[in-house]
Amino acid sequence: MPGYRFTALDVVDVFVYVIILGLTVQFLPGVLSESFLLTLLTAVLLKAVLEVVLRLKKAVVGRIRSAAEAPWRRAAAIATLVLILPGSKLVVLWLVDLVFGDAVSLGGFFAVTGLIVVLTLARAGVRAVLTPRTAVAG
Repeated sequence: MPGYRFTALDVVDVFVYVIILGLTVQFLPGVLSESFLLTLLTAVLLKAVLEVVLRLKKAVVGRIRSAAEAPWRRAAAIATLVLILPGSKLVVLWLVDLVFGDAVSLGGFFAVTGLIVVLTLARAGVRAVLTPRTAVAG
């Protein structure tokens, strides 16, 4: 990602992903990772893919919300969003298979969808806890 600067939140995201992946490997038989290092590398790969997907989704949602867009452009943006959401899960499965082969398996489409939902919720929860609250003027 050209021009992207890694922050402390990125490192925290990867740690959260490692914890969720580790728990998933332990409790779901269809999800496996042969070592902690592979779990860590999978978390880094998921972080990269999910950042790209979130940026794409944000851009498409921005186009959908744009009042100046022609109706057919909004429809095209909605269709793109409908393709991005499930397509991103297939990309994750393909990349994990391509990079790690049989050493890492995230299960099938529904398992990886559930995993990504949990990763996203955990990321949001940890970020909510770590984000400093602004002082209320009294």
